[in-house]
Amino acid sequence: MSQLNATKRDIFGKALAVARKNGQLPAVLYGGKEKPISIFLETREFNKVLGIAGETTVISLKVESVGEKDVLIHQVDIDPIRNIPIHVDFYAIDKDKKIKIGVPLEFTGTALAVKDLGGTLVKVLHELEIEALPKNIPHHIEVDISPLLTLESNISVKDIKLPEGVTATHEPEEIAAAVSVAKEEAPEPVVMPDLSTIEVEKKGKKEEEGGGDEEEAPSGGKEKNEK
Repeated sequence: MSQLNATKRDIFGKALAVARKNGQLPAVLYGGKEKPISIFLETREFNKVLGIAGETTVISLKVESVGEKDVLIHQVDIDPIRNIPIHVDFYAIDKDKKIKIGVPLEFTGTALAVKDLGGTLVKVLHELEIEALPKNIPHHIEVDISPLLTLESNISVKDIKLPEGVTATHEPEEIAAAVSVAKEEAPEPVVMPDLSTIEVEKKGKKEEEGGGDEEEAPSGGKEKNEK
């Protein structure tokens, strides 16, 4: 089990900016019978544990003058510009009591329907809601996609192999992954113009132009006669 050390803090608001520059990460511990406790962590130490445990693995949090608590990382606030954590929420848990939590799915294997038949893998679920004792919560759950042999294949929740002591809270028939086939769009029909209409229009235009020539003499004709 990963461990973190923390100290109580009595600094809040704008004063936290200086603490963050000095490598301290503000956090809060709450949950169960615990009253919320404001604490400080070492930012580097937290980043290491976060990379290993993620948000689904139980962590032992040792708070000075309080003692050790089994916790989960409930929420991490990230600075959108520097992409670093600026605040953490820890949730205290009872190690003897089952909890519900979402665990990431990791798709493994090769789907022949994708490799050989041109299908596309559609990941319907990206995490699985489970119920388990804290000690049995997995870091992630693997989903083998090799049973996807045809373009009509799918994997439902009931097909996912879960670790011992873990149960899914989804409906068993809920789809976790499936194969999609791109549909070719039918070409738009080509509308041929009505040639008879075009001929009539051209003929009418020629007649109009011809009539104008008979009624009006060329500009130089009158001058010639007068001379």
